[in-house]
Amino acid sequence: MLKEYNTVREIVGPLMLVEGVEGVKYNELVEIRQKDGDTRSGKVLEVNGDKALVQLFEPSQGIEMATAKARFLGHGIELGVSEDMLGRVFDGMGRPRDGGAPIIPDMKLDINGQPINPVARDYPNEFIQTGISAIDGLNTLVRGQKLPVFSMSGMPHAELAAQIARQARVLGKDEKFAVVFAAVGITFEEADFFISDFRKTGAIERAVMFINLANDPAVERISTPRMALTAAEYLAFEKDMHVLVITTDITNYAEALREVSAARKEVPGRRGYPGYMYTDLAGMYERAGRIVGKKGSITQIPILTMPEDDKTHPIPDLTGYITEGQIIISRELYKKGIVPPIDVLPSLSRLKDKGIGKGKTREDHADTMNQLFSAYAQGKEAKELSSILGDAALTDTDKKFAKFADEFEKLYISQGFETNRSIEETLDLGWTLLKLLPKSELKRIRDEYIEKYLGDKEDTPEG
Repeated sequence: MLKEYNTVREIVGPLMLVEGVEGVKYNELVEIRQKDGDTRSGKVLEVNGDKALVQLFEPSQGIEMATAKARFLGHGIELGVSEDMLGRVFDGMGRPRDGGAPIIPDMKLDINGQPINPVARDYPNEFIQTGISAIDGLNTLVRGQKLPVFSMSGMPHAELAAQIARQARVLGKDEKFAVVFAAVGITFEEADFFISDFRKTGAIERAVMFINLANDPAVERISTPRMALTAAEYLAFEKDMHVLVITTDITNYAEALREVSAARKEVPGRRGYPGYMYTDLAGMYERAGRIVGKKGSITQIPILTMPEDDKTHPIPDLTGYITEGQIIISRELYKKGIVPPIDVLPSLSRLKDKGIGKGKTREDHADTMNQLFSAYAQGKEAKELSSILGDAALTDTDKKFAKFADEFEKLYISQGFETNRSIEETLDLGWTLLKLLPKSELKRIRDEYIEKYLGDKEDTPEG
């Protein structure tokens, strides 16, 4: 029997203090009922003796302390899950946002999930094709990996997120693939962009969307990515699907975490963020992975905008510690008109060598990847030298590398947000670009691959 308490003693903003409670747990859901039948919901943030601090999901205006009754429900936030979620749009609390009927759940799951036993984890080693050359060719995404995108304000990360969600697929005939998309604290305009893009391209058919708007309560912002991950865990580990989880924007999530922490009067950490932000982010990111004996997998691409374009800011800094690499968006490339403006040199996928090669992508992938990285870095150095000392300071080889860097940005990185390249097209394009360089400079590629893929052809890319 659930107890009701009419001992609401204090309301400050979204926080409410209820006294004289018994057996109440942290994160437990609460219903606040008014005399006129109006019901609001919240969750327990803190328990101290017989006092419970409740965070409301809705505004606290109009609540009368004298007559309000608090009912503790005995469980945390749960999500009703079913395969019928595919093709649907929900809000940050798991309620339908698309005007459709509520889901009839197969089961109800706590959104905080169950930790994966480290011994039960399987090592990520299978390639996921995003159709984007800068990722597939040079910073390969692997099934079960956590690979964040570090963006900057004003950059087209929303378009990149939509492109990855639309194009991503696992190579293989009978693989069931789904995308779970969580938009955290975005504007109505952005939400409309994502929903209409998914519907227009048909990507919605294999996607589950959770949309949390900027004017929704901060506490809902904290639950949105967890809702998405709970849906992903159900699809991956109960329904044997390979699930890609895209979350944008983690910075909005961290801001909500800071807001709730400040309301609780906690001691702040770096830049005012709570000291437990590392643990909190890790609790979400580590829900990606593969489990021994289970066919499904969860791969995560969290997208975050770096405040003040600062890589050392706590949000990207902590995210970099927990995840396996990062894709970095460049303002400089974007100004040149290169889209997607992915800066491949500081970007990194720590698991890329596990997902490429014969039987996964192609035998020459590792060699060409290393050579393209090296040649692009040399070309950028040559261009910098030229801007300081002039073209006369460059050798003929330097000039070829400088030309290579320009063509590489124009043809390889800048493919637009609509082009979907197969891994074979990406690798072939890499070889086409390498023809700009003398064969003697291709020191990172084995001779048999040069012979097989380059031969004596002299045709060069058309810029």
